[in-house]
Amino acid sequence: MTESMTEMQARDEICRVGRSLFERGHVQGTAGNISVRLDESQGGGFLITPTDACLGFLEPARLARLDAQAQQLSGDRASKTIALHARIYSAATLFDPGVRCVVHTHSTHCVALTLRPSAPDRTELLAALTPYFVMKVGHVPLIPYHRPGALEAARLVAQAIGRYGEAGTPIRAVMLARLGPNVWHDSPAAAMAALEELEETARLACLGTHPPEPLTESQIEELRHAFGAHW
Repeated sequence: MTESMTEMQARDEICRVGRSLFERGHVQGTAGNISVRLDESQGGGFLITPTDACLGFLEPARLARLDAQAQQLSGDRASKTIALHARIYSAATLFDPGVRCVVHTHSTHCVALTLRPSAPDRTELLAALTPYFVMKVGHVPLIPYHRPGALEAARLVAQAIGRYGEAGTPIRAVMLARLGPNVWHDSPAAAMAALEELEETARLACLGTHPPEPLTESQIEELRHAFGAHW
């Protein structure tokens, strides 16, 4: 989303992306939420989908409007995940000031991977399995399970964003165990594309009976040099 996008355009884009995700089976029922950080020229603050709203049937005028402190100003009651989204914006914009949108879904294959037995030291959802996962998504830290809306989960997410960013590998997604991914980017459309790439990579990982072999370090290094991949 460019800085010139108006609040009304942002409202329309949230609804368009929500409908697209719903119609293609990326969200079900009333699961998932989308937020946008508004530019100061539009009054700042946030837009977010209402609590228990179906992303396939959003109405622009009913989206929750919040101020810069995430206090509601108008619209239907905001999703409880605004606390997490606000922490993501605060942490992620230190490394990428252009971050404008966060999308959260309960993506089936991503969640399925967190239900499998895993090594005690597992810290990321996926290895570097495909070039486009490396280029378009990057590292996806795995956040231990907390109940939906838990402030501790938001704190751990912010810590992970800071840790990876300071190490020179800024991230654009985290995975909440048993719940789903949160993906952020500079527009709703770009966040949706990154989310789809993440879910498709998770689907590939689920298809095999044995853990797939990741790309080699030399192959990843080639992606860094050719495409600026953060891995």
